[in-house]
Amino acid sequence: MKPIPSSELVLNPDGSIYHLRLQPEQIADTILLVGDQGRVEVISAHFDTIEHVVSNREFVTHTGTYKGKRITALSTGIGTDNIDIVINELDALVNIDLKNRVTKDDHTALNLIRIGTSGTLMSHIPVDSVVASTHGLGFDGLMHFYGFAENPNEARLLAEINAALKLPASLNKPYLVEGDVALLERLSVGFFTGITATACGFYGPQGRTLRLNPAVADLNERMMAFEGENLRITNFEMETSALYGLSRLLGHKACTLCAIIANRANLEYSRNYKPVIENLVKTVLDRLVA
Repeated sequence: MKPIPSSELVLNPDGSIYHLRLQPEQIADTILLVGDQGRVEVISAHFDTIEHVVSNREFVTHTGTYKGKRITALSTGIGTDNIDIVINELDALVNIDLKNRVTKDDHTALNLIRIGTSGTLMSHIPVDSVVASTHGLGFDGLMHFYGFAENPNEARLLAEINAALKLPASLNKPYLVEGDVALLERLSVGFFTGITATACGFYGPQGRTLRLNPAVADLNERMMAFEGENLRITNFEMETSALYGLSRLLGHKACTLCAIIANRANLEYSRNYKPVIENLVKTVLDRLVA
C-alpha cells in the first residue's frame, strides 16, 4: 500500500494530527462535539476522571470517563469548513496508521454527537427546548466536493424540498443526509425532531437582514411552509449537514441535538440558554451510559 504523502496527511513534529494536535490514544470512540470552546469544560466537569486536555486554535479536547465510559469532548468552532477538518482528522486518528501513513485494515466507527445551539423556524417550538436532527439539509456545498450522493429515500425527500423552496441556481445546490437512526432513537426521547438546515453563514444565508439584503428575501418563510413525508424543516444552524455527510462516507455514526436559543418565526431569543445546555449535556451523558 502506497503511503499517504506528507502534503495530504499533515502531522506535527510530535506526530500528532495537524489541526487537532491529537494522538490516537487521546480520543475515545464516543465524541461529543460542541462549537464553543467553553462548552468543552461544561461537559468534562461531569467526568469522573480526565485523562487528556489538549488545545490548539479553536479545537479544545478533553478525554475522560463518565460512570465508567470513556468519552471525549471536543470543540469544533463554527461552520462546515471546521467540521471538514475535525471529522477528517478524527477519522485519521482511528483509521490511518499515522507512523506508516497507510489505512488500517480494521475500520473503527466513531459515535459523533453534536451538542449545539440553533434557531427554530417553527412557531410551536419554544426557545429553551431541544431539537434532534433527523436529517441535515446542506446549503453549504461541502459534500459536493466529495461526490456525495443521497440514498433513494433522501433523494426523494430532497426533490420535494427543492420543488418547494425553488431556490435560484446561483446558490449552492442543496444536499440531504439522514443521521444515524439508532443514535437518534437513543438520544432524542422527549425532544422535538425534524430536518435541520445547515447554512454557510449566520446572516444572509439564514435570512437575516442588517445592512445587506439576502438574495432570497423569503427563504425562511419558504422553509417554514415545507412539509414532506411527515417531516418539517425545524431549525437553522451551521454544522450538521457536513457532520452527517462526512460520517456517512467515512463509516461513522452521527447525530445532532440542539438547544433552541432563538425562534425565528416569533422573533424571540432565549434570555438565558446556559441551563438548557447544561441539562442537555447531562441528559446525553446519562443516556450514553444507560
